[in-house]
Parts: sequence; C-alpha cells; structure tokens
Amino acid sequence: MREKVIKELEESTKIIRAVAETLADVIAGASETILKAYRSGKKVLLVGNGGSAADAQHIAAELIGRFQRERKALPAIALTTDTSVLTAVTNDYGYESVFSRQIEAIGEEGDILLAMTTSGGSPNILKAVETAKTKGMLTIILTGENGTPLKDKGDTVIIVPSTKPPRIQETHIAIGHIMCQLIENELFG
Repeated sequence: MREKVIKELEESTKIIRAVAETLADVIAGASETILKAYRSGKKVLLVGNGGSAADAQHIAAELIGRFQRERKALPAIALTTDTSVLTAVTNDYGYESVFSRQIEAIGEEGDILLAMTTSGGSPNILKAVETAKTKGMLTIILTGENGTPLKDKGDTVIIVPSTKPPRIQETHIAIGHIMCQLIENELFG
C-alpha cells in the first residue's frame, strides 16, 4: 500500500508541476478577472457536479468567509446548494437547466461564472455557460483534458493536463485556493 500512496502522490505532484509551468499566466489572468468584477461591485456564481459541486461550494465558502486573513465577505454563490431549487428545476425543466435557470434569475452583466467540470461535457454546465454569456457575464472554466466541448466557450478556460477525475479535482481545488489567495491579497493586502 505504501508504494501505491507514493505513486498517487507523485502523479498528483507531476500534474501540479505541469500546471505551474504552463498555466500560471492563465490562472493569474482568471484571478484578475474576478478582482475586476469585485472592484465593480459584482459577484461570482459557481457551478459543478458531484465532486466539482463540492469544490464549487468550497471556493464559495473561502470567498464569503475568509481564506487566510480577516476581511470583509466577498459575494460568491455556489448554485449547487439549494435543494428546493435544484429539485424543482430538475423536475420541471430537466437536469440540463438546473444551473442555467438560477443564472437567468440572479446573474447580472459583469458577474463571473466559475464552472468546474472534470469532463467538460456535462449538458448542465454547457447550458450554464451559454446562459451566462447571454446575461453578459464573464466565464471562467476549470476542466480536464477531455473538456473539449468547453474549450472555446469560456472567456478563460483552464485545462488541467489529466484525464483522471481525482487528479483533475485535486488540481482544481489547488487552483481555486491560489485564486482566493491572489484575490484576498490584492483586495485586502
């Protein structure tokens, strides 16, 4: 078992290293996009399915609560948390519309949609991105190597160089933490 643990950690480290070498500018740019929105009084809406839903909630909590320092709360809403809305929309419109209906209701021009998806092919994420665009929102997409359906659909697309969901999700949360730190330092440094 010890060898398997080492192998898994080394694989994760290799992917993080590749992201550091190839995506640092893209991550910094995504952070700057969110900073500009916050400075303009806008908010961040976050979406994802399964583990990515949990990651979306995690990043929303870091923005609303705090990341590393005491500061005022930042407006962020994970659209994955209201079970009444999730079940009503799914029942009435289908799962494909579970996020897009919420974006239609509360998304505003200049807001940010942060979409997290390991596969990049989830119909509800694709529709969420499309709806955000019609509302004049900016879109930041975190996905994996198989995320080609979203490759050209976001304003910023961060593609983790892996096809393995656990490795992609680990890297997404690392990227989310880095973005929270950059935002927090710039706004409250």
